[in-house]
Amino acid sequence: MTTIVAPEATAAVVTGRTKIRQPRRRPTVGGALRFVGLGLWLVITLFPLYWIALTSFKSPQTVNVFPIEYWPSDPSVQNYLNLFEFNDFGVFLMNSAVVSLSAGLVATLIALLSAFVLSRFEFRSKGAVLVAFLLTQMIPAFIALGPLYSMMSNLGLVDTRFGLILVYIAICIPFSTVMLRGFFENVPVALEEAAMIDGCSRLGALFRVLVPVLTPGIIAAFIFNFVNCWNELFLSVVLIHSTENRTIPATLNGFISTFNVDWGSLSAAAVVTILPTMVMFALASRWIVQGLTAGAVKE
Repeated sequence: MTTIVAPEATAAVVTGRTKIRQPRRRPTVGGALRFVGLGLWLVITLFPLYWIALTSFKSPQTVNVFPIEYWPSDPSVQNYLNLFEFNDFGVFLMNSAVVSLSAGLVATLIALLSAFVLSRFEFRSKGAVLVAFLLTQMIPAFIALGPLYSMMSNLGLVDTRFGLILVYIAICIPFSTVMLRGFFENVPVALEEAAMIDGCSRLGALFRVLVPVLTPGIIAAFIFNFVNCWNELFLSVVLIHSTENRTIPATLNGFISTFNVDWGSLSAAAVVTILPTMVMFALASRWIVQGLTAGAVKE
């Protein structure tokens, strides 16, 4: 019996490569409907962002014109110039950056250590600690506002960036700890045991061996902490009174008065506020995806 070999298969064998042809999938009605549905969802999701950016380039006279302009006939950057020249917006940006970066970094470091302890050590009331961390996520912030404000006032930390950083750190630690503990659970204990046999201390094994493995999860936790602090409005309005310590969310709230809304400046401020988080997510998207899906080596 003679076996007939296709020419392309023979070429693949001769060159040492295995060529596997994938069957071409034919388009189906269900696939087309899913494609259309995702496209509509994308338009619905992106249109508010487009409208905010569009409004930021309109003059006050053209913001409320009818019929609606979906592209500015006379685009202007005056709203952005007014934002930084007359509203001290750069100071508010710096305040938010300092508060968010400081709180995000410190909360992530503390959560890393606490998650390591909760995942690697057995002690009494360990389950109660985890339950307490989860319960804190169910309590609205305004319930604890009275005792929190009284405590911060007694410590002399009201209307200070340091006081706001401390409050944000306390808020971010429980969620970050629970999140990072899940990543620690997926890392084999043998990794740190091998490092300790080679002479590392337990902390040395943590920072030299486990931290590189857990980098996606750590970056994901930090970005979530940063975004939560960057966007937080309620506590920043209550704890910060002076203009020089004001953060971005409180500033955006100030563009809305009783009888008027400065839509142009508000939209320009919103665009400038959104950009740092968009850039951060764009630069760290690979680590975020890894952290939310795999996160680490699995046993």
